Parts: sequence; C-alpha cells; structure tokens
Amino acid sequence: MREKPKYVRSQDHRQRLSRRELLSAFGGTAASRGLAQGAPRRDNPVVAENQRPGTAQWQLQYTEFDYPAYWQANPMIRGLRSSAVEGFVSKTSVAAGETLEFKISTSRAVNVLIDIYRMGYYGGKGGRHLARLGPFPSKPQPVPLMTIERLRECAWETTATLKVPKEWLSGVYLGKITREEPFGKQSYVIFVVKDHRPADLLFQCSDLTWQSYNKWPGNDSLYDNGLDLWSSTTQVRVSFDRPYTKYCQILDAPLSAGSGEFLLWEYPFAYWLESEGYDVTYCSNLDLDLDAAILNSRKAFLSVGHDEYWSRRMYDHVLAARNRGVSLGFFSGNTLCWEVQLFNSSLNNAPGRVFKRAGLFPDEQALMGLKSYGSGYGDWVVTKPTHWIYEGTGLSAGEAIPGLIGWEFHATPAQIPGLEVVAEAPLFPPEGWDGETPGGRMTGKRHAAVVFPGPKGNWVFNAGTIWWAEGLSHPIGHIPARHSIAGTLGPDARVQQITRNVLNRFIRDSRPA
Repeated sequence: MREKPKYVRSQDHRQRLSRRELLSAFGGTAASRGLAQGAPRRDNPVVAENQRPGTAQWQLQYTEFDYPAYWQANPMIRGLRSSAVEGFVSKTSVAAGETLEFKISTSRAVNVLIDIYRMGYYGGKGGRHLARLGPFPSKPQPVPLMTIERLRECAWETTATLKVPKEWLSGVYLGKITREEPFGKQSYVIFVVKDHRPADLLFQCSDLTWQSYNKWPGNDSLYDNGLDLWSSTTQVRVSFDRPYTKYCQILDAPLSAGSGEFLLWEYPFAYWLESEGYDVTYCSNLDLDLDAAILNSRKAFLSVGHDEYWSRRMYDHVLAARNRGVSLGFFSGNTLCWEVQLFNSSLNNAPGRVFKRAGLFPDEQALMGLKSYGSGYGDWVVTKPTHWIYEGTGLSAGEAIPGLIGWEFHATPAQIPGLEVVAEAPLFPPEGWDGETPGGRMTGKRHAAVVFPGPKGNWVFNAGTIWWAEGLSHPIGHIPARHSIAGTLGPDARVQQITRNVLNRFIRDSRPA
C-alpha cells in the first residue's frame, strides 16, 4: 500500500500572485511559460482580439428582482426572477452570418436597448462592446401554462433580430438589456458565437446545466416536481425558450440574471485563457450533440465549471474525438452526472430546445477517468510532485492548495492503463451522495484528480472540482465561490502553472487524425 504523504498547507505562493500578474499584462512571466513546451502562439486571433479596447460597462448596474410571498419560506436563494426586464434568444449558439432573435418582456410598455459584449480579457476589463441595438418597443409577454411534465415554452414575440457579423470572433457574448428610462433596470441574454476554424482549444459552455437549474418563472427547474424542494425525477422537462432567472444555489449573484452560470464558474477560466494568449474557440453543450464537426481541427476539448448534464451523443462524440487524438481537459466537477434526452421545440421544431433527464450516467469514468459526485469541500493535496503537471510549481508531496475543491467533485479513479492519481484528499463534510442512485448515501468522501494517456499521444486531465477556475483569476464582475460552510481563497500562481503545463502539453502532443 502506498504511504499517504503528510498533509501540508502553505500560503506563500498566493502572496506572490500580485507580483506575477504585474510582471506581464497577460498574467504570467516568460520564465513560467518556458517551463512547459507548446506555449501559445502570440499571433493567433484571440491575441489580436484582446488588443482591442475593453470596457467594464458589460456589467449590470441597476437590477430589480421579484419576491413573491410564496417564496419567502424557501431556504434557497430568493428574488430570482426579474420581470421588470427579462429575455432569451432563439439559439444557444450561432455562427457568423446566422440570425439570432431576441425575445424580451418588460413589466410595462417601455423601450429597451440591447448592448452586445464579447467576454474575454481585454486588458483586465473583461469584455468588449460590439454593438448597440435599439431602442425597441417592449411590453409584458405572457407566462405560458405548464404541461403535465411541467414544461413551459414561451411563444413570445420577437423584439429584435441580429445577423452575426463575419468579423465577430468565436466567444461567449452577453446582451445587456436596459429599459430606456432614468435608472433603467437591466438583465442579460447570453449566447455563444461558434466557428469551425482550426484552433488549439475548444471551450464548452455548460448551458444544459445552466438550464437545468433555471427556475423561471418560479419553481420550474429540472429539480422541481411540484411537491419536493429538490427532486431527481425523470418526468420533468425544461426549455431554452424562456429567460434565465438569477442563479438559485449556494451564493446570491445578481449578475447571473439572464446569463446562466457562465459568470459564476466559467468566466474566470475564459478570462485567464485569453489573458494568456491561448488560441481558443467556444461552443454550447448542444453543439457537441447537434454539430459534432465542432470538435474537428481542435487539439483539445475543455469542460469547465459545473458540467453536470450531457446527452449520450455528446459523450460518444467526445469519446470519438479522444480516440482520434484530441486531448480532454476536465477542469470541472459533477461532470457527466446526468444523461439527458433532447426534444425539438413544440413552438417551431427547433432541435434541442427541450430536454429531460434520462438517468444517471453509468460510464463517465471510461471517458474522464473519475466518477462524478455531489457536494464536498477541501484542498487540492499533491500525491505525485514529480509529475509533469507540477513542473515549475515548487509543490511537494502532501502539500495543499487550500479551498480549491468544491462545491461538487470527482473521485474513484478508473482502471485505465497509464492512469496516475496526481492529487487526493478527504473532503468535508465526510457524508454525502454516493454517486450511484438518487438519494444514495456514503461516508468518507475523498477527492481525486487524474492524468492518463490517450491512444494517439494525446492526454486526459481531470481536476475533479467545479472551482478550478477560482484558482486562475478573479476578474471584474466575478463573485468568488463560497457556500455557507466553505469557500475558495482566490487565484493561486500554482494553479495557474498547473493549468499552463496541462494545456501546453495538450497543444504539443495532440495530433488529431
């Protein structure tokens, strides 16, 4: 039996972070990049895009949320819906030249403006303003009745349309909707601009998970069965044809109104990637199912943050990509927990606009090397300090990066040839979901992170935590992750270096067929 290394917590690397950031406008020193081969090219489209002027005006300034009487006794986050101004778009992702429809509702007749921002680094501002649409007349639009499966699809009138300009680079885009009046209330819509150009990295947005937790207009998430506070039923359906409420779990984040969970768990990773100059493109969860070619001509696929809900076709397409030489980076937790079944919209037959749970994934370990679990909090504890992911970090066996694991995690390494456990530690609280059946329980929870080789010289890395991106950056507009019982401690130079080592190895070694 392998002797467990001594558990050591240290603070000094976190204190050096500000110096590291000051040494380079892109967040890392030349020396640190030289520690791993395959560093990003400095002449790619993402670098050029981030040299354009940024702005912090992408953030919401004035918000208003509803507090219905029936919700006041609910123990979850309150004030979720913003009926003062809310909306959604007709597609989760669009390519240049395609048309996007904006469906907007306001609590009374009023004009609205829509400002479009691409999210990235932009000298630390976090976004770039690309267009102002409007003003357009808006009015209250109806809340649809639910079906027997609690499905609500909003057959709303189109407020505005946008043909995506060909010069708009792939990325995550926010549409900030503002009522045109003094101190006008605001909320977001969110969409991805995708492309199929050759690039080093493909960043997947976890919008199936965002939508699963979306309670609009009140208690109408995939977890709501009309009876229980929290249900795992397979008989509920949800739709993308409705606004996103504010996020309903663990922390109160007003900027999540209309933006899903992107600003919570994924934005710090995208911000850091673009600050480092990586050549990255973006896609929706649905693209992996409906547009498998999105994985072509990319060296690595990235799952980031809270990536809980996948379809079987998504799984099969990513597995096929791994087998032909694409590297996989799971910088996420609770990933591949639930399998979903997709349905066409009953409004216009658009594919993938409706979905429900089909059941728990039985084989996530075969793809990503670990099993998916629920909540658990703790530290990243090093088990193999000589492994290449730790080059240049100075980490020793048993040394801990505090607060990096949460709020959901991975564990239980698979029996895969060449798989190495690079971090492992107990979690708090020790009791929790067993990952096997809804309602099943376990004791002695432990986090694990693994690396294993793919069949074509490529790699799979699984960090096993939703909160990995918290160790990379704390950009403008981001609320640090924290639950009532545990939280993160902010960016850490060692997490940044591990991430560089992993991504640079992906880029160097991946040669997809």
